[in-house]
Amino acid sequence: MPMTITEKILAAAAGKDSVKPGELINAKVDLVLANDITAPVAIKEFQKIGVAKVWDKERVTLVPDHFVPNKDIKSAEQAKMVRDFAHSQELTNYFEVGRMGIEHCLLPEQGLVGPGDVVIGADSHTCTYGALGAFATGVGSTDLAAAMALGETWFKVPETIKFVYNGQLGPWIGGKDLILYTIGKIGVDGALYQAMEFCGEAISQLSMDGRFTMANMAIEAGGKNGIIQPDEITRQYVEGRTKRPYKFYTSDPDAHYAKVYEFDVAKIEPQVAFPHLPENTRPVSEAGGIEIHQAVIGSCTNGRIEDLRLAANVLKGNKVNKKVRLIIIPGTQEIYRQAMHEGLFDIFLDAGAAVSTPTCGPCLGGYMGILAQGERCISTTNRNFVGRMGHVESEVYLSNPAVAAASAITGHISHPEEVL
Repeated sequence: MPMTITEKILAAAAGKDSVKPGELINAKVDLVLANDITAPVAIKEFQKIGVAKVWDKERVTLVPDHFVPNKDIKSAEQAKMVRDFAHSQELTNYFEVGRMGIEHCLLPEQGLVGPGDVVIGADSHTCTYGALGAFATGVGSTDLAAAMALGETWFKVPETIKFVYNGQLGPWIGGKDLILYTIGKIGVDGALYQAMEFCGEAISQLSMDGRFTMANMAIEAGGKNGIIQPDEITRQYVEGRTKRPYKFYTSDPDAHYAKVYEFDVAKIEPQVAFPHLPENTRPVSEAGGIEIHQAVIGSCTNGRIEDLRLAANVLKGNKVNKKVRLIIIPGTQEIYRQAMHEGLFDIFLDAGAAVSTPTCGPCLGGYMGILAQGERCISTTNRNFVGRMGHVESEVYLSNPAVAAASAITGHISHPEEVL
């Protein structure tokens, strides 16, 4: 029977010839992932199971990235529990401070996920890896504990919605704008427990960094997973990088979709999501004049080298507004090193920005940029819920890195062309 790429990957993992939406399956996983917030819960549940060792020490990955370097005693205790478990289990892929990165930037970079994989993580943005043509989704820590023991988990096969992006991308338009525009059209529950399959001419033009951004925010539309069929750009990224054999899956031409949306990207401006939902999107031209106090460029959504280059292009020769704090957070140590070698740090520091070690930090209101009452932040992160980055009476606006950088310069939400 005809199947979508998501259905094909799940069928293979379940050892079945085919699956259909709504079907309950047990599927083998290729990788399980947790961080310093979610792993401690999973570790406690794993220890209750009574199994001495994880199912495969090569396939259980732990990345402390949310509150590290540790911000207080509680976060230090969380990180210590993860560290002790990783060492006792002799996990190959435990990433300590100084070698770690934001998990969803780090794993593809390190070749730990590849096309055709089934990946679960105790973090909702695990869907990022769909950019490689993998089925990747977030799960609860208890489900993760069982998968650490068994190497498999259960799924209800999701329906798939196809999103077709036609036309040529305009200046300053990237993956962040496409996904914000999409969420603005369908809402934060518009793809609830459904696979979001992104395709079309504009997607084929996107770099891997842009694709990671789109898949990352599928969860902001309620999606079970986001996925892009692998192509030559994917192949160039994974060849010589991915540590395990991989397989390219594609949707059958006559596969069934629950819905199909088509967008003309030539009509899309840089997007800004207003408080307090990612669906509250407007073109940047409708956001002018909104004063900001902080700008954040980073996170698992937009902390990659392409994002930092984009910000540097806007910041070069300019200064951060004296009323604004600009915080830039490279996604991994390798991205940090590359940005440093390319001279991007000089541009950031000359502009008056602060550059951080890799961390999720302010994205979840952890640290490194907490907002006070009444403050506004424009951020390249993925969520802007009430109190997400600090005080419940603060506001977070979401944008691409160029808009965030331009806004840091002017002191209000701005199109990049305002400063160039």
